[in-house]
Amino acid sequence: MRDAYALLIRTHSTSLLLQKIPIVIMSKPVLYTFPGSVWAAVPELVIAELYPKDAIETKVINLANGDNFDPAFIKLNPNATLPTLEANGKVYTTTADVTAHLIKHSPVPVKAGTDFIQTIHQDSLDPNFAFMMATDEETLAAKAKGFVMQFLSNRQAALERHSATPEGAPHKEFYEGKIKANGGILAIYQGKASEAGKQAFIQGSQGHLNRIGEFIVKTLPGYLEPGPFMGGDKPGEDDFHLAAWLTRIGAAVGATGPQDVIQAMERAFGKSIPEKVVKYWTAWTERPSWKTVYAAGIH
Repeated sequence: MRDAYALLIRTHSTSLLLQKIPIVIMSKPVLYTFPGSVWAAVPELVIAELYPKDAIETKVINLANGDNFDPAFIKLNPNATLPTLEANGKVYTTTADVTAHLIKHSPVPVKAGTDFIQTIHQDSLDPNFAFMMATDEETLAAKAKGFVMQFLSNRQAALERHSATPEGAPHKEFYEGKIKANGGILAIYQGKASEAGKQAFIQGSQGHLNRIGEFIVKTLPGYLEPGPFMGGDKPGEDDFHLAAWLTRIGAAVGATGPQDVIQAMERAFGKSIPEKVVKYWTAWTERPSWKTVYAAGIH
């Protein structure tokens, strides 16, 4: 738009015309994100890989404190999830939609995404539950003393606090559902759940770990063509989703950094990680964009 107007200011007559034409200055897109969010890392990778510095404004919503449950944020995104993007007068509220918008408007051409994006976002492969799960009593006890307990406790407190405010009243149904779901897992870590409930959680965690392991070992290699990325020589849209997911799974199974993710997965799954997956992981972790997003550690 600025270029079009520039062509008009060559004569006095056109300058008079300009006085009657409103000039709209577009604001920067705003990405709502959090450094520990698995899915917010997807658009962060896109931005670090494809966009000039400061092209996208970012605002942090602290998930660890339950700030996403503030009624003001729920008005912006009824799902109260990250990432969320405001751009061109619209709000994008899912990881797929946020990422697709950024890819579409990227200054660098990128291979468009496929149905793989829906696959990696299936509940059966949920990386957030992978973060909270406990596959045995020992893991449950350890997480009950660490960040998982703090995370769940803070979320519950925020949900109960915001639900009791006049501003939260219009979102009563939302809060009730979240309080019940989060509270159920919190009770297990607090030792307040029944023995049957605790064992069901452990068994569910074992099943979730097994599904993730099967996907990485048996299914994922078939997607990693032509290589090293699904997009070819450079990451495509699918790759940004997979990179964030794979990094979270590595962290969830005990890796402390990119150098021991493969080993941690092999210990957790009891199987060797296919060479295609190893090469894929190496290709990503060598890229400046991945190093930028995960500079403070994998999550």
